[in-house]
Amino acid sequence: MTFLLENQSTSAPRAGLLQTPHGTIHTPIFMPVGTQATVKALSPEELVGLGAQIILGNTYHLYLRPGTEVIGRFGGLHGFMHWHGPVLTDSGGFQIFSLAGLSKLSEEGYAFQSHLDGGARHMLTPERAIEVQLALNSDIMMCLDQCIAYPAGHDEALRALALTTRWARRCKARWQAEPECPNSLFGIVQGGMFKDLRSRSAEEIVAIGFPGYAVGGLSVGEPKALMLEMAAHTLKLLPTDAPRYVMGVGTPSDLVEMIGLGADMFDCVMPTRNARNGQLFTSQGILNIANARHRDDTAPIDAACGCYACRHYSRAYVRHLYQAKEILAHRLTTIHNLHFYLNLVKEARMAILEGDFERFRRDFRSQQQNGAENDCQ
Repeated sequence: MTFLLENQSTSAPRAGLLQTPHGTIHTPIFMPVGTQATVKALSPEELVGLGAQIILGNTYHLYLRPGTEVIGRFGGLHGFMHWHGPVLTDSGGFQIFSLAGLSKLSEEGYAFQSHLDGGARHMLTPERAIEVQLALNSDIMMCLDQCIAYPAGHDEALRALALTTRWARRCKARWQAEPECPNSLFGIVQGGMFKDLRSRSAEEIVAIGFPGYAVGGLSVGEPKALMLEMAAHTLKLLPTDAPRYVMGVGTPSDLVEMIGLGADMFDCVMPTRNARNGQLFTSQGILNIANARHRDDTAPIDAACGCYACRHYSRAYVRHLYQAKEILAHRLTTIHNLHFYLNLVKEARMAILEGDFERFRRDFRSQQQNGAENDCQ
């Protein structure tokens, strides 16, 4: 993997080219989440049409079902799901964290029960997390880390940070033991909501040395101002010549602000999950398609949007599909939301390359604020 910054400044914001075994990614980039080897409601061809360059797979879920033996027969996720672009896989640690009642943490790793049947027991160690991701053949793999909930005390955050560092060393050792491995491995910075611990974690993870770095442990319930404060503090501690990935973030506004802080990569279930719940992101703010006011609305979801749904269908029709629980409602709303996210980072990238990001950010903030004041919902 290689990473080249295209804009002159190596400080925030950044535009880059990330070369992987399955293609080049133009950053900043948003990665649609394909938890079960599929981005819900869409085909790989539709994702390409929307401008998706890389998607995210879920190690925990794919390890349990269908299993690495099945996916391995196809040479990894690319052949299994007919996606020919780059893939990033998480380590599975966050999913086990979110299923805390079924797991037990130790120095060795996570012992957990499958959420599918509640009976079968498994052990996810740092080494095993890498082995599963190697079987998935993801272009970018993530170290196993310990994520903690908000709020957490300083001592708890310190213990999680130290364990994350020890596990990162084990992950790197297992990765390096793989002969001629084309897959890249990213280290993850933790530290809770404490700047001193974020600084320590960044120092330790960077000292181990990885092709790329992620900021973990954000968007876990903390106030938005605190999330941005921790991101700003952490991102400036990471190497300028490596990609910076902010995990699990977030809203369109979050992405714009994080890009301004120097982040390169993002993932979040929000555009797809919210689409299935009838919440749509538009140039004028959030629109809830289930609201009665859209019953006979002939306007598209967003007049400023060029996606397939907005070019061909009215709010009234999409609302009808949603109320009738038709599958097409999920498809159209997902197409729209992902188009909005991917187009947003594309426009941010263009603004960076033109040296005009501050104007872009100012205009975006103004549009979203005006939409909220005009009750876009």
